[in-house]
Amino acid sequence: MAAVSAVSALGLVVGCGGSSDGGTGGGKKDGKVTITMGLFGVMGFKETGLLDKYMKENPNVVIKADVAGDEQTYYTALQTHLAAGSGLKDIQGIEIGRAKELSDTQKDKFVDLAGVAGTDHFLPWKQSQVTTADKKVIGLGTDIGPMAVCYRKDLFEQAGLPTDRDEVAKLWEGDWSKYVDAGKRFKQKSKDDKVAFMDSSSGLFNAMIYGNSQQFYDKEGELIYATNPVVKDAWKLASEAATSDLTAKLRQFQPGWDPGLANSTFASTVCPAWMLAHISEKAGPKNKGKWDVAKAPKGANWGGAFLGVMEKSPVKKEAQELVAWLTAPEQQAYIFKKLGNLPSSQTALEMPEVVNAKSDYFSGAPIGQIFAAAAQEIPDEQVLGRKDGTIKDIFSQGLTLIEAQNKSPKEAWETSDKRIEKAAG
Repeated sequence: MAAVSAVSALGLVVGCGGSSDGGTGGGKKDGKVTITMGLFGVMGFKETGLLDKYMKENPNVVIKADVAGDEQTYYTALQTHLAAGSGLKDIQGIEIGRAKELSDTQKDKFVDLAGVAGTDHFLPWKQSQVTTADKKVIGLGTDIGPMAVCYRKDLFEQAGLPTDRDEVAKLWEGDWSKYVDAGKRFKQKSKDDKVAFMDSSSGLFNAMIYGNSQQFYDKEGELIYATNPVVKDAWKLASEAATSDLTAKLRQFQPGWDPGLANSTFASTVCPAWMLAHISEKAGPKNKGKWDVAKAPKGANWGGAFLGVMEKSPVKKEAQELVAWLTAPEQQAYIFKKLGNLPSSQTALEMPEVVNAKSDYFSGAPIGQIFAAAAQEIPDEQVLGRKDGTIKDIFSQGLTLIEAQNKSPKEAWETSDKRIEKAAG
C-alpha cells in the first residue's frame, strides 16, 4: 500500500521490454529461460523468497520481478502497455477491482488458463471473477480479502464494552447496524472523547456492499448502484456513522490513517485478512496485545488478486508453469504463514498451517479460523463491473465529504452520482 517512488513509477511506465515479440522482456538464451513479472503491493512472492525458491529448484529459470507499491500507478501503466501492445511482462498481476474490465476488454491479450493442470483447487467465486463470458480464464487466484473487525480491547474496556472476541462478535452478530449501535454505546461511555469508535465510514460502506452477489453492476453489465438496495442501505448506514461522530474521519490507507493507528485515534476498523500485517506494522510494538480480531456481522470480501500470462510472451509455457506453482495450495499457505495474505485456494484454507494460525500481535486471535470461515460465507457468484475499483473510490470520497466537509448525505450522494456517471457512465 505504500506509495511507489518516482523512479519505480517511471520504470514501470517505460517498461523493461526489448524483445522482438513486442517487449515482454522474457525469452530464452544459452539454455536459460527468463520470465518477467509485473506485480504491485505486497503480493508475497518476492517478499517471502518464493521466487528464489523456484529458481533454485529450476536452475534454468531466471525470474525478474518489478513490484510497484501503488496499484493505481501500476494499473495505469498496464493499460498503456496493453493499448500499445508492447512493454508487457510475461506475467502481470491483476487486482480484483480491475478483473472485470480486463476480462471484458483485454481478454485476447491474456493466455487462457482454464486448462492448466492442477488448478481445480480454488474457491468457486474466486475464479469466476476472471472468467469471461465464453469461459476463458485470464488469471489464477492469489489471495482473497474476507473481512473481520479489528478492535482495541483496552479502548473497548474503557467504554464498558466486552473485550472477549466471541462476546464482541455477539454485539453485532448478523447485522452491520448493530456495529453502529455498538459505536453509539462506545461514544456515550468512553472515558476519552478524543478516541473515535471506528476509523472511517467508508470502511463500513465497503464491508456492507462486498458481501453481496450484486453491487454496482448487474449480470448484463449495466450500472445499478443508484437503485440497488444493497448500495442504498450501505450509504444510509455509513452516512449515519459519519454524522453521529462515530468516526475518526481517517479513510483507510490515506494520509493520517497510519498515525491514527500508532496514536490510538480509533478503537475499531473493518479489516480484510491482508490488512493485519499493515496494522501491526503501523500501530507498532507498543500496541501489541491491545488489538484483537472478531467475526464481522456478515461475510464479505475486499481485495485479492490474480496472476495472468500474456499472449505475446515468448515463454508462455514456462510462465504458465510458474503461475500454477505460485498459486498452488502449498505456496498460498506459505505466504499466509509469512505475511497473512489469506489463500484463495479451498485446499490451502483447510491445511493445518492456515487452520491453526494465530496472531501474537492480535492477542493470539485464531486468524486462520476466523478468516477461513468468513471466506465460506461469501456468495459463490460475485458480479463484478468494469469500473468497480473506480466507483468504490468515488463513494469513499463521497463519504469523506460528509465527514471532513460537513456535506449532507444527500449532497454527498449527488456529487458521487455525478462523478460516477462521468467516470463509468
